[in-house]
Amino acid sequence: MTVFPYLVTSRNLVQAVGCLAVAQSSTYVLLLAVGYRRGATAPVFSDLPTDAPVVDPVVQALTLTDIVVGATVTALLLSLVIQLRKRHGTVDPEELTGLRG
Repeated sequence: MTVFPYLVTSRNLVQAVGCLAVAQSSTYVLLLAVGYRRGATAPVFSDLPTDAPVVDPVVQALTLTDIVVGATVTALLLSLVIQLRKRHGTVDPEELTGLRG
């Protein structure tokens, strides 16, 4: 894991978006860990006994929603970086002097 500190301290907006996407994907693991039950099965089978342990489908739905939102945010941020590169000629945040208040 020696690449991750480089991504965090990099002066490139594309790499910063990639770092954000990696951090966002860690929330998938967190959500799935919250909803995990040992020995449980999916609640979609009708032949299960009524006392059989099942996993919570809401957590799985939240994880899928998180994946969609993460992909959308990443695509939006990358499109903004492309527009910055076209208009200002750089993706280094220190060189974007036209954006200072």
